[in-house]
Amino acid sequence: MLDSFWDFLWYTLLIFAFVAYLIILFHVIVDLFRDRQMSGIVKAVWVIFLIVLPYITAFVYLIVRGRGMAERQTEANNAAKQATDQYIQQVAGKSAADQIADAKSLLDAGTISQAEYDILKSKALS
Repeated sequence: MLDSFWDFLWYTLLIFAFVAYLIILFHVIVDLFRDRQMSGIVKAVWVIFLIVLPYITAFVYLIVRGRGMAERQTEANNAAKQATDQYIQQVAGKSAADQIADAKSLLDAGTISQAEYDILKSKALS
């Protein structure tokens, strides 16, 4: 009974270490290909070392290039946020103030009546 518990604990620890390594490996590889300043040859050397000496290379990469990883991740997050905000603004269309201003210009031009203007204004405000 004691051996099976310790075996279970050991296998759990090994699985945890393997999953942690896979997560680190994924982040390192993504960062390698995200870095525009590093040449392709240097990237290939890092990948080869990640295959040959996986744990040591991953930890060396984190120590040596960790600060740059954080900066590149922040830049990627900011770019994604800007793209999302731009898309939302594009899809959402005009603000309520813009819609009311457009309706007012149509009213002033005589294109729509006061009743139609009131309807457009209430729709923009809702």
